[in-house]
Amino acid sequence: MKVVVYHAEECDRRKCTTVRMARGGKVKLVTKLNQLPLGAIVLDPFSQKALSPEDRKIVEENGIAALDCSWKRINGSSKMFKGRKKHRSLPFLVAANPTNYGKPCILSTAEAIAATFYIVGFKDIAIDIMSQFKWGPHFLELNHELLEAYSHAKNSMEVVNIQNDIIGG
Repeated sequence: MKVVVYHAEECDRRKCTTVRMARGGKVKLVTKLNQLPLGAIVLDPFSQKALSPEDRKIVEENGIAALDCSWKRINGSSKMFKGRKKHRSLPFLVAANPTNYGKPCILSTAEAIAATFYIVGFKDIAIDIMSQFKWGPHFLELNHELLEAYSHAKNSMEVVNIQNDIIGG
């Protein structure tokens, strides 16, 4: 599967999950937006549409595009992705990475990419990605029930309903 990440160079490269995934051959790092694959699912925390299993074919055919930047600057940085049509936000998940452990919805790029693969039905790829990190398998364990529920949803609306039941209930 094609996974291309625009790296904004806003992090400590020694701790960066994207750099580690690139070294492991799991993602391709780019420094120019025009290097992102056209038609790919763009992981965008501000998207109005949630990722769901109905996005599987797009991921399979066109891949995933992600933005690796500081959460403190995400609002401005994500605007660079505008114009691409297949933006998706991830539903409620809890971070397991050492920097943001236990924080809801503040995932590392590796967690976001693995969650994307898991939700659209490529669980083995998600497991493989997370196996690169000492804390990675714990991310999948911590969010297992949520990831399973989201991966069985029919569409984006169902994913949002599952998320709302979790948050509200």
